[in-house]
Amino acid sequence: MSLINQLTNAGALPVLEMTMRFAAQRQRLAAHNIANLDTPNFIQKDVSVEGFRAMLDDAVRERRTRTGGMHGALEWNETSELARSSRGELTLRPETSSGGVLFHDRNNRNLERLMQTLAESTAAFRTATDLYRSQSMIIQMAISQRV
Repeated sequence: MSLINQLTNAGALPVLEMTMRFAAQRQRLAAHNIANLDTPNFIQKDVSVEGFRAMLDDAVRERRTRTGGMHGALEWNETSELARSSRGELTLRPETSSGGVLFHDRNNRNLERLMQTLAESTAAFRTATDLYRSQSMIIQMAISQRV
Protein backbone atom coordinates (compact mmCIF):
# COMPACT_ATOMS: atom_id res chain seq x y z
CA MET A 1 0.00 0.00 0.00
CA SER A 2 1.38 3.39 -0.95
CA LEU A 3 2.20 6.08 1.59
CA ILE A 4 -0.62 8.30 0.28
CA ASN A 5 -3.18 5.50 0.71
CA GLN A 6 -1.88 4.83 4.21
CA LEU A 7 -2.23 8.50 5.13
CA THR A 8 -5.72 8.94 3.66
CA ASN A 9 -6.99 5.72 5.26
CA ALA A 10 -5.69 6.59 8.71
CA GLY A 11 -7.64 7.93 11.64
CA ALA A 12 -10.89 9.72 11.05
CA LEU A 13 -10.36 10.74 7.40
CA PRO A 14 -12.39 7.90 5.81
CA VAL A 15 -15.22 8.43 8.32
CA LEU A 16 -15.25 12.17 7.67
CA GLU A 17 -15.22 11.65 3.91
CA MET A 18 -18.17 9.28 4.10
CA THR A 19 -20.03 11.71 6.37
CA MET A 20 -19.47 14.53 3.89
CA ARG A 21 -20.78 12.39 1.02
CA PHE A 22 -23.87 11.39 3.00
CA ALA A 23 -24.63 14.96 4.11
CA ALA A 24 -24.12 16.41 0.61
CA GLN A 25 -26.39 13.85 -1.00
CA ARG A 26 -29.03 14.33 1.70
CA GLN A 27 -28.88 18.10 1.05
CA ARG A 28 -29.54 17.46 -2.66
CA LEU A 29 -32.43 15.19 -1.76
CA ALA A 30 -33.97 17.82 0.56
CA ALA A 31 -33.53 20.50 -2.13
CA HIS A 32 -35.29 18.22 -4.63
CA ASN A 33 -38.15 17.71 -2.19
CA ILE A 34 -38.42 21.48 -1.61
CA ALA A 35 -38.37 22.18 -5.36
CA ASN A 36 -41.31 19.81 -5.81
CA LEU A 37 -43.27 21.09 -2.82
CA ASP A 38 -46.29 22.04 -4.96
CA THR A 39 -46.03 19.25 -7.53
CA PRO A 40 -49.20 17.14 -7.57
CA ASN A 41 -48.68 13.46 -6.68
CA PHE A 42 -45.10 14.11 -5.57
CA ILE A 43 -44.10 11.97 -2.62
CA GLN A 44 -41.13 13.26 -0.61
CA LYS A 45 -38.32 10.83 0.01
CA ASP A 46 -35.61 10.72 2.65
CA VAL A 47 -32.98 8.42 4.08
CA SER A 48 -32.47 7.38 7.66
CA VAL A 49 -29.71 9.23 9.50
CA GLU A 50 -29.83 6.52 12.15
CA GLY A 51 -29.28 3.89 9.46
CA PHE A 52 -26.23 5.76 8.18
CA ARG A 53 -24.83 6.12 11.69
CA ALA A 54 -25.33 2.42 12.40
CA MET A 55 -23.64 1.43 9.12
CA LEU A 56 -20.71 3.77 9.84
CA ASP A 57 -20.39 2.49 13.41
CA ASP A 58 -20.28 -1.11 12.13
CA ALA A 59 -17.63 -0.18 9.54
CA VAL A 60 -15.42 1.53 12.15
CA ARG A 61 -15.80 -1.39 14.55
CA GLU A 62 -14.91 -3.84 11.76
CA ARG A 63 -11.82 -1.78 10.81
CA ARG A 64 -10.63 -1.77 14.43
CA THR A 65 -11.09 -5.53 14.66
CA ARG A 66 -9.36 -6.16 11.32
CA THR A 67 -6.39 -3.81 11.78
CA GLY A 68 -6.13 -3.53 15.54
CA GLY A 69 -6.48 0.23 15.45
CA MET A 70 -7.53 3.26 13.46
CA HIS A 71 -5.87 2.63 10.13
CA GLY A 72 -6.78 0.83 6.94
CA ALA A 73 -9.60 1.12 4.47
CA LEU A 74 -13.12 1.54 5.79
CA GLU A 75 -15.12 -1.49 4.63
CA TRP A 76 -18.89 -0.98 4.83
CA ASN A 77 -21.97 -2.98 3.94
CA GLU A 78 -24.75 -1.74 1.72
CA THR A 79 -28.22 -1.31 3.15
CA SER A 80 -31.61 -0.74 1.56
CA GLU A 81 -30.89 3.02 1.56
CA LEU A 82 -27.09 3.14 1.24
CA ALA A 83 -25.45 1.73 -1.86
CA ARG A 84 -21.98 1.57 -3.37
CA SER A 85 -21.41 3.32 -6.70
CA SER A 86 -19.35 1.80 -9.50
CA ARG A 87 -16.34 3.69 -8.06
CA GLY A 88 -17.01 2.29 -4.58
CA GLU A 89 -18.40 5.54 -3.18
CA LEU A 90 -21.48 5.98 -1.02
CA THR A 91 -24.73 6.72 -2.87
CA LEU A 92 -28.25 7.06 -1.51
CA ARG A 93 -31.35 5.06 -2.41
CA PRO A 94 -34.03 7.12 -0.69
CA GLU A 95 -37.20 5.51 0.51
CA THR A 96 -40.59 7.11 0.79
CA SER A 97 -40.86 9.42 3.74
CA SER A 98 -43.50 8.55 6.29
CA GLY A 99 -43.79 12.15 7.40
CA GLY A 100 -46.11 14.83 6.15
CA VAL A 101 -49.81 15.15 5.62
CA LEU A 102 -51.29 13.89 2.37
CA PHE A 103 -52.95 16.91 0.77
CA HIS A 104 -55.78 16.99 -1.78
CA ASP A 105 -53.21 16.99 -4.63
CA ARG A 106 -51.72 13.76 -3.16
CA ASN A 107 -48.50 15.54 -2.14
CA ASN A 108 -47.17 14.77 1.34
CA ARG A 109 -45.48 18.14 1.84
CA ASN A 110 -43.98 19.17 5.14
CA LEU A 111 -41.94 22.33 4.63
CA GLU A 112 -40.87 22.62 8.28
CA ARG A 113 -39.46 19.10 8.28
CA LEU A 114 -37.72 19.70 4.95
CA MET A 115 -36.07 22.87 6.24
CA GLN A 116 -34.96 21.01 9.37
CA THR A 117 -33.45 18.25 7.21
CA LEU A 118 -31.65 20.85 5.10
CA ALA A 119 -30.26 22.61 8.19
CA GLU A 120 -29.14 19.33 9.79
CA SER A 121 -27.42 18.17 6.62
CA THR A 122 -25.70 21.53 6.15
CA ALA A 123 -24.42 21.51 9.73
CA ALA A 124 -23.15 17.92 9.42
CA PHE A 125 -21.41 18.73 6.13
CA ARG A 126 -19.74 21.86 7.51
CA THR A 127 -18.57 20.10 10.66
CA ALA A 128 -17.16 17.12 8.76
CA THR A 129 -15.50 19.45 6.23
CA ASP A 130 -13.85 21.53 8.97
CA LEU A 131 -12.56 18.42 10.73
CA TYR A 132 -11.34 16.91 7.45
CA ARG A 133 -9.53 20.13 6.58
CA SER A 134 -7.80 20.27 9.96
CA GLN A 135 -6.71 16.61 9.70
CA SER A 136 -5.40 17.22 6.19
CA MET A 137 -3.46 20.27 7.33
CA ILE A 138 -1.81 18.23 10.09
CA ILE A 139 -0.74 15.62 7.53
CA GLN A 140 0.55 18.33 5.16
CA MET A 141 2.55 19.95 7.95
CA ALA A 142 4.05 16.60 8.97
CA ILE A 143 5.07 15.86 5.39
CA SER A 144 6.56 19.31 4.83
CA GLN A 145 8.59 19.05 8.04
CA ARG A 146 9.96 15.70 6.95
CA VAL A 147 11.24 16.93 3.57
